[in-house]
Amino acid sequence: MNYWRWIVTDLLAIVRDKAIALTLFGGVLFYSVLYPLPYIHQVATEQAVVVVDLDNSSLSRQMIRYADANAQVAIVARANSVTEAKAMIDRDEAKGILLIPEGFRRDLLRGKQVTLGFAGDASYFLIYSAVVRGLTTAGLDVSGQIQLQGLLAHGVLPAAAAKQVAPIALNDVPVFNQGLGYPGYVVPGLFLLILHQTLFIGMGILGAGQWRQTGYWQQFSPLTTVCLRVASFTLLYAFFSAFYIGWCFYAYDVGRQASLSQVLLLMLPYLLATAAAGMAFSTLFNRRDLPTQVMLLTSMPILFVGGFVWPLTLIPEPLIWLSQLVPAIPGMMAMLELNQMGADWQQIMPQWLQLWGLCVGYLLLAVWGVRRRQQALSAT
Repeated sequence: MNYWRWIVTDLLAIVRDKAIALTLFGGVLFYSVLYPLPYIHQVATEQAVVVVDLDNSSLSRQMIRYADANAQVAIVARANSVTEAKAMIDRDEAKGILLIPEGFRRDLLRGKQVTLGFAGDASYFLIYSAVVRGLTTAGLDVSGQIQLQGLLAHGVLPAAAAKQVAPIALNDVPVFNQGLGYPGYVVPGLFLLILHQTLFIGMGILGAGQWRQTGYWQQFSPLTTVCLRVASFTLLYAFFSAFYIGWCFYAYDVGRQASLSQVLLLMLPYLLATAAAGMAFSTLFNRRDLPTQVMLLTSMPILFVGGFVWPLTLIPEPLIWLSQLVPAIPGMMAMLELNQMGADWQQIMPQWLQLWGLCVGYLLLAVWGVRRRQQALSAT
């Protein structure tokens, strides 16, 4: 059997194994839709809000109009009490509550502090954030109008009064996540993590089943066997990577600032290091179900320690250092910096070299693990 025939046999073993095929092909396709689909519209808008107006004044009605005019909020009903409004949220007829207290207009005109009540279902953090942000903006607008009218009543010139109400003009321009939405924020790194985890699981299941019995994997030396299996999985995942980074990034309008050559140059050591680590990982198991269980348990820790969904300053430093042994960590950060943040190649060179170092290190571990498996099988 020559090298190419060995790779073809390996790929056929992947396709014919239902557990591996479902994990690799089904998992990659399933997760490409599962994670981004709920956030396909990028940001939460027009969230249904019910109003409890205990003041029933001209100013409270103005507050309601301002809230309804905000793009993130849509006033859908009015309730006579907070209890009635809560019942509407429980029936999923509204996502938030705006409570205008009694004496709202009187206290504002007297210059007293007024507290508006906002409430919502915080189990959906994007929806809750949109409701609170929209109502807060409306409240600040009403407050600013009252303050402006007060200054004008005291004889302050309109231009000077406007500067006193809003002394700083904020021009908020997003640099990297242009749509300020979920897909552009988490999908780029998450897709690379999915490639990493599914590759590990596929290699682990295939190896755990083969190391216990004789087969084509014994026809070459451990080093050659490792290189051929790494090549077969890298070849397969090159198509998966093209699907994720190519088609999915365009479909979900994810930022793309790197050139094709830069992406290919980065993905090469990433896939090789991941495949080598998966090969070494596979030699640890005798049961086919264990790789899936282990990788599912590690997915969330790897995602959080990656540094793009949770601040690294809040993670213990020893855990950060340990995570550098996982190819997904430098791979995700390098891709985010290069493709989403517009970094040049010199800025991601440390992560690129780290991936090559991990590739060599895990290749040596994989060779040792396969040799140990071959010797154990020969001894039985």
